[in-house]
Amino acid sequence: MDDVAIKVDGVYKTFKLPHERAGSFKNIFTHVFSFARKKRVYDTQHALSNVTFEIKKGEFFGIVGRNGSGKSTLLKMLAGIYQPNKGSITVNGRLVPFIELGVGFNAELTGRENVYLNGALIGFNKAEIDAMYQEIVDFAELEKFMDQKLKNYSSGMQVRLAFSLAIRADADILLVDEVLAVGDADFQRKCFDYFRTLKRNKKTVVFVSHDMNAIREYCDNAIMIEKSEIVASGKPEKIATKYAKLFMDQARSQTEDEAGVSSRWGTGAVKFTDIKVAVSEELITIDLKAVANETVENSNFGFSVKDATGQTLLGINSQIKRKKIDTLTAGTKVDLTWQFPNVLKDGDYFVDLAVIDKDGEVWDWWEEAKVFRVLKEERTPYPISPAVDLKLTVRP
Repeated sequence: MDDVAIKVDGVYKTFKLPHERAGSFKNIFTHVFSFARKKRVYDTQHALSNVTFEIKKGEFFGIVGRNGSGKSTLLKMLAGIYQPNKGSITVNGRLVPFIELGVGFNAELTGRENVYLNGALIGFNKAEIDAMYQEIVDFAELEKFMDQKLKNYSSGMQVRLAFSLAIRADADILLVDEVLAVGDADFQRKCFDYFRTLKRNKKTVVFVSHDMNAIREYCDNAIMIEKSEIVASGKPEKIATKYAKLFMDQARSQTEDEAGVSSRWGTGAVKFTDIKVAVSEELITIDLKAVANETVENSNFGFSVKDATGQTLLGINSQIKRKKIDTLTAGTKVDLTWQFPNVLKDGDYFVDLAVIDKDGEVWDWWEEAKVFRVLKEERTPYPISPAVDLKLTVRP
């Protein structure tokens, strides 16, 4: 157990939900005796069922699942907010939750006063807060606003201040729930930089997110929760792919591969209609065509390239490239061209395509939509083969 940060063993969590409710104060008083006579009836909500896993010290551990699957309940149980009905949770080290940033802030106090108030709640004394105050303000980029009342802050400003304060806490384990989903682009970049620092410093982090790119980039291992149970565990690429496939039951495209298993799925709200790949010594170009079959919001188009062994080598999407598509009306056609340097070594490669909405609902996910071959004049045995210039001088 010396190398284990968190151990969750056979955990169950249920909530009782009243089945009969009084609709108003009037109903409470006019039916007071009938309510007293009747035995209250409850529905039982099973939030978690037989959840078991371990997180090693220094591990960046991802938890994914659809809304209502139980992942936020699990995070609150790890934080000690909820207790299990059955099973046990063991935490080795000081734990700090980044679950609801800004809880405990007072809207009638200034930003400066809230820093000192919440710093004290975290466990810092006044001298410690004095020493770190300017770093907190600089990170949040709120120098001009610290003497204004918090009620005059935007929600983004409040989150920046709360996050900047929370990361000062000295913790062995951090619980992070969708922090990267808030704030503007610059603030999110600071969050990413902070998490990279945590990873380099081998801090234990439990990370709940709908952002599969973040899960892939940061996590060492992950689990997926569906209907209160762990349905998959393993490396982040595996979990990210399984998460996308959760949406396949809503609708399927019936393209079958050699094994008879669908290699394409999605609701079909937006669908790829054509793909072409051009390969030169210097560049690889992927031309795509798609069509919206119904009116949709916030489309996110992406692709990835994997080698013949199935290892994903690279990929990106329109959200990362900050190419925002607010609305596509039914019948709208979309042309996309992706281009990147040909750093691939000789071999066959596959292109996977996806178009999803901001919440991860899959409209079209097309595995191995296209195969292409790379043949280079300069061959090396290494995984990538970029163009490399050589200047050589031989002197006597």
